[in-house]
Amino acid sequence: MLEAIADLRSSLRAISSDLIVRMGQPEVVIPQLAHQFQLDRLFYHQEVTAEELAVEAALTQALATLPITIQATWGHTLHHPDQLPWSIQQLPELFTQFRKDVEGRSEISAPLPRPDRLPPLTEGIEPGQLPNLVDLGLTSPSPSPRSQITFTGGETAGLQRLQDYIWTNDRLRIYKETRNGMLHPNDSSKLSPWLAIGCLSARQIHAEVQSYEQQVTRNDSTYWLIFELLWRDYFRWIAAKHGNRIFRVSGLQGLTLPWFQHWEQFEQWRTGQTGYPLVDANMRELQETGFMSNRGRQNVASFLTKNLGIDWRMGAEWFESCLIDYDVCSNWGNWNYTAGVGNDARGFRFFNILKQAQDYDPQGDYVKHWLPELAQIPAAKVHAPWKLLPIEQVRSGLQLDRDYPRPIVDLFESAAANEARYNRAAGLQPRSQRRDRPQRPQRPRR
Repeated sequence: MLEAIADLRSSLRAISSDLIVRMGQPEVVIPQLAHQFQLDRLFYHQEVTAEELAVEAALTQALATLPITIQATWGHTLHHPDQLPWSIQQLPELFTQFRKDVEGRSEISAPLPRPDRLPPLTEGIEPGQLPNLVDLGLTSPSPSPRSQITFTGGETAGLQRLQDYIWTNDRLRIYKETRNGMLHPNDSSKLSPWLAIGCLSARQIHAEVQSYEQQVTRNDSTYWLIFELLWRDYFRWIAAKHGNRIFRVSGLQGLTLPWFQHWEQFEQWRTGQTGYPLVDANMRELQETGFMSNRGRQNVASFLTKNLGIDWRMGAEWFESCLIDYDVCSNWGNWNYTAGVGNDARGFRFFNILKQAQDYDPQGDYVKHWLPELAQIPAAKVHAPWKLLPIEQVRSGLQLDRDYPRPIVDLFESAAANEARYNRAAGLQPRSQRRDRPQRPQRPRR
């Protein structure tokens, strides 16, 4: 955030303006500035969730006695609210219907052009100094030696990443094929940290994809990047429609489940000590870097909720504490979905961690990178180190229980037990008694 603010100030100074920086509550600082310099208009970026709306309400109240016009602007999503084919309260409860509606009936506007020049600050306004981490009561984090990518805040770095990913490295061409990779920087676009704090907009990315389609190629991969942006949009619209329901333990479905709050197991999950390498590698990457692939997020969330049966909100709060690309709507919407309490959830959807590991990390390169204690284990057993014979442990320089834990639960027994609890709470028949088990729907092709 500090890097982003510094970059914004630099960009404004380059076009003869500046950025005023103050520390304090908006409802205190902004009215002081408005009164002192007789400001007559205030623009702000509109949000949809409770804490942000509370700031908006407090600021509006504090400005009520001043002759100032307040105007909210919208910029998070591909579509403006006025471009949607229905009102927010009529938003479809299924993503597929939402996608079909907006793709068939709504246009995405081009991003507004960057100004060449802006007026200078009013005489007498002191721009103010940027705070540092010490001013904020924080210490500088130590960069992880295993991190494969460095995220630098600011529009300049965000635009450079967009340029590098789409044009310099030509990775958009194969985005759909590589997006589930977890190890390499260009497996996926990794634009989310800049999207999360407004250094890039979804419309900027959409415009760049359109340009690529016109100049290079149009394929499933170019569509898929926009498809993922639509998921991001959908969670924001859902938050706008349902408000605080996204934070409730019963979720958007209002489904009361007997969640556990086993803090010892939660700590093992949080610190990457579950005994399942795919889960542990992802959790350690998150703790060391503040980032995790989307594939990893789905797997660790499934393990917490479907294998450990732990309150999904604990996982959502931990992600909120760590993620460098934290977005309140996407985070809580995805956790609703994965926990099976979201509006578009598919019941008890269990990720088979072992199959996922074989599908997306077959040689164990990712887990060996983040779990160096497993570096010498053969690929055939790296995702199941508990199967190592004593002599194999010696050869691999690994002693189970000392260097790496055994699994804290049985993968399939724990899933079956939690599915039974879920089905009872949801009033569903046991899986073996269901005649018509729905097949997982296929995502659309262009």
